[in-house]
Amino acid sequence: MPQPALQAHDLVRVHGARRVLAGVSLAASPGHCIGLIGENGVGKSTLLRLLAGTDEPDGGSVTRPPDLGFLQQEMPYDTDATIGDVLDDALLEAREDLTELERLAEQLARTAQDAPEYAALLESYGARLELAQARDAWDADRRAALVLDGLGLGAFDHDRTLGSLSGGQRGRLALAALLVRRPSALLLDEPTNHLDDGAAAFVEEQVRGLPGVVVVASHDRAFLDAVCTDLIDLDPAIDGPVRYGGNYSAYLAEKRAERQRWERRWAEEQEELAALRVSAGVTAHRVAPDRGPRDNEKMGYGHRAGRVQNQIARRVRSATRRLEELERSQVWEPPKPLRFQSTALAAPTADEDVPLVSLEGVRVPGRLPSVSAEVSATDRLLVTGGNGAGKSTLLAVLTGRLTPDGEVRRRHGLTVGLLAQDTVFDRPDRTVRDTYELALGVERAEAVPLASLGLMHEADLDKPVGQLSVGQRRRLALALLVARPPQLLLLDEPTNHLSPRLCDELEAALGSGPGAIVLASHDRWLRQRWQGRELRLGSGIDVAQR
Repeated sequence: MPQPALQAHDLVRVHGARRVLAGVSLAASPGHCIGLIGENGVGKSTLLRLLAGTDEPDGGSVTRPPDLGFLQQEMPYDTDATIGDVLDDALLEAREDLTELERLAEQLARTAQDAPEYAALLESYGARLELAQARDAWDADRRAALVLDGLGLGAFDHDRTLGSLSGGQRGRLALAALLVRRPSALLLDEPTNHLDDGAAAFVEEQVRGLPGVVVVASHDRAFLDAVCTDLIDLDPAIDGPVRYGGNYSAYLAEKRAERQRWERRWAEEQEELAALRVSAGVTAHRVAPDRGPRDNEKMGYGHRAGRVQNQIARRVRSATRRLEELERSQVWEPPKPLRFQSTALAAPTADEDVPLVSLEGVRVPGRLPSVSAEVSATDRLLVTGGNGAGKSTLLAVLTGRLTPDGEVRRRHGLTVGLLAQDTVFDRPDRTVRDTYELALGVERAEAVPLASLGLMHEADLDKPVGQLSVGQRRRLALALLVARPPQLLLLDEPTNHLSPRLCDELEAALGSGPGAIVLASHDRWLRQRWQGRELRLGSGIDVAQR
């Protein structure tokens, strides 16, 4: 049975006075996985909700398959529901297919082939058989067990309630339910949040094997690179959102070229507009020299003057028409994208031969296994490990906010800054600009203007911080750190909630400059390209130099 397509035409969505989406169209055929990328706030999650039908557009239309699945941030179940309830719901369609096939088979067996109703029964059986085959219904229970194992939930009792699960576990269960269902269209919003390497690789394999449409919004560059057949960039462009064929690596090259073409076209049009305005207003009137006739020209001067004036009029009209046409059709100026501008994330120390922090047999019962390590004055240390391995706990120990068992030696006067995973500001009613100035002091805030760091748009500086997205709050927190760089900078999952391009620029800044940087990350794209030391937390502690 052919899988249905997912189509959206000219979608518009307005929040307050702001147009989040303006004329977005999308056609997704079965077998395609389309990734949605762009800065925080450009409308990726909004577009998914419109495609899913959980939100209605202010303009445009959506045609969707009837069995669409949508991974949202919150599960559509009560906390009293059990894992078994979620699985039963996910397996419902497959079990109904098998039950209906059995019923139709029995009816066919009891019906003579020349009976009037036999053809209709046979057609119903064939249609249901195709549905069951598309859903792989005979293998559904085995697949459910496989998916739960792949997402680290296989050992959980099916009687366990959702209220007893962590947020990450509930997210993985919601994803598992959709992979078990295998709907004709699957919409995923940040599906790899809370997944370790093994689970992320498992999900990639499952998504690539789905026969229907997949649309995914994700900041996970490795995931986008592994599963996407197309990417739609919702960031501003000449003709609206641009669709790029290929995965994330292919997108990076084409995006750079597309931006250069836009900037070049805008510059050329502005140059032509300036020249046309001069021609239409001044230059065309100076075609003939500003002089009277010479004695030997007086006989034909009036005739020639008429020709010249006609020529002038034609040139003025031509320049004016072209000017009006270009003013109507000119491309708008490419908006300045956020470009991370900080040259030094951490500050130097006087004696680079003395470690900043030394850990000897440091442990936090139930949270961090025993660790012995040193952080040098110019270290670049990546802390890795599965969920619950103790990465965030180790960073809390390094800051001095958590007192562990064991010995911690910290250089006297060491300045430490931490970018935590959860960014909370005490005064959500205070504007971004005021928050920045009050945290740093007027003198420092003027010396390092927030807009100069490339982490916040000028238009967002007067917004209350409580109205910022999660990604915008993290960027503000990062700006507060790098505006006054500490000697030891600690980053906990720094690429979470940042756009892929900002992640690329932040990573480039991590590799150079003074001071020491320690970061904990599950970001596979970052880890694959890391050039510094790595501290792996798990059943045993392993420090490796790359």
